[in-house]
Amino acid sequence: MTAVPAILVQPTCHVQPGDLGEKGVQLQSTCNLCPESHKTQVWLCFLALSFLSTSTCAAPWPGAIHLQTCLNFKRLKEAIEKSDAMLYSPSTKDVEENCKKMLLKCYILELMMVINEEEIKDFKADCIFDSYDALPEANAVGCPSCEAHSLKDITEFLEGLNTYLQEMNSRSMM
Repeated sequence: MTAVPAILVQPTCHVQPGDLGEKGVQLQSTCNLCPESHKTQVWLCFLALSFLSTSTCAAPWPGAIHLQTCLNFKRLKEAIEKSDAMLYSPSTKDVEENCKKMLLKCYILELMMVINEEEIKDFKADCIFDSYDALPEANAVGCPSCEAHSLKDITEFLEGLNTYLQEMNSRSMM
């Protein structure tokens, strides 16, 4: 069994390279000019850990508000509503919490398809594509595919999407 190489860095005032051993490189630090260097190390560790930790407060995904704004642009909304396409329309009912982000991805993918098929050239349509690019990673494990949802006309689809976006903003689920 071999050991995994590791680099250990203890930042203080002066850093000098150590010896290369079987287990990897170890950088050791010495500081003759900083008698309170241990306090510096503690604060640096605290700072590093604060950047690495995740926030536990629930905040709405800012893209939900942006997407709602996009859908309210008059010309874009009218162009989308003209479509006679039947779209896979996810339902938030009976969906596990870990699949909620995947539902939003499905909604936006369907909107992008409508924009492409209807050849909507309005520059406001870019905000739909931007919303897709800004989506947080969705864990699709155990979630139904977008095509598994029922087909609905554009009116029902948009109603479902708007309801879902309002729910996202009110429940702060993303």
